[in-house]
Amino acid sequence: MRTVGHRQGHPISFSASAVLLAEGARLNDEIHRLPTGNATFIPKGIFRFKTNEDANRHQVDCLVEAMTQAALARR
Repeated sequence: MRTVGHRQGHPISFSASAVLLAEGARLNDEIHRLPTGNATFIPKGIFRFKTNEDANRHQVDCLVEAMTQAALARR
């Protein structure tokens, strides 16, 4: 097995830390900004492509369209 990277956990303590509280609040805000199940980037259906480049182009086009719609909705 190969290990890639290292993860250091935060120590558990009985006294609250303002730094960890602020970090948790930022994480919570970022999680709430994630798209919900109502937003899909690629329309439903079966798509067949001749090459991977065609599939990638379709994915990028759908993503650009979704980002455009989201930006217009936020205006």
